[in-house]
Parts: sequence; structure tokens; C-alpha cells
Amino acid sequence: MTGNDPATIQHLKDFLHHKFRIKDLCLLKYFLGIEVACSKSGVSISQRKYVLDILDDVGYFGAKPVEFPMEQDLKLQPMVGDLLKDLTQF
Repeated sequence: MTGNDPATIQHLKDFLHHKFRIKDLCLLKYFLGIEVACSKSGVSISQRKYVLDILDDVGYFGAKPVEFPMEQDLKLQPMVGDLLKDLTQF
């Protein structure tokens, strides 16, 4: 739960605990593969840990990056540009 009125949030937590016996886990740090960091400037979310865990699970944690065979930040449009000659690279 989030909001800018701590009293209302606490009232809702108390109500839910009374009905369902919930547990307050305090500040959110990690949920469903998303890291959450709160600061005075706002909330930032990241999936860095999730990606690192996947790389570790498949054995690519120490893998080195390779060149990407396509121009990055390219805005593709239908019917504009030349067809690729060798599709096997992609």
C-alpha cells in the first residue's frame, strides 16, 4: 500500500489485519523480480537483480557482451529502407 496519508494507510492495514491476519513487511524492497528504491526524489524500480539471477541460473553470469548486429535506437518504418541480404545473422 502506498499513499501520502500515513494515518489512513495504518487504518487500512489494521482493518485488513483484523479481517485476514495480514503481516506488515514494512518498506517494499523487492517484489516479483522488481527492485524498488525510495528516496526523497521519488521511487525508482529496476529489474537488474532479476536479470542477474537469470544469467546465473543459465550459466552466463560471467559472459562478456558482444556487438549487437543492428543499429541501436533505430526507428523502423514499414516500406522504408533496403531489405536485408543475409538474414542468418539475425
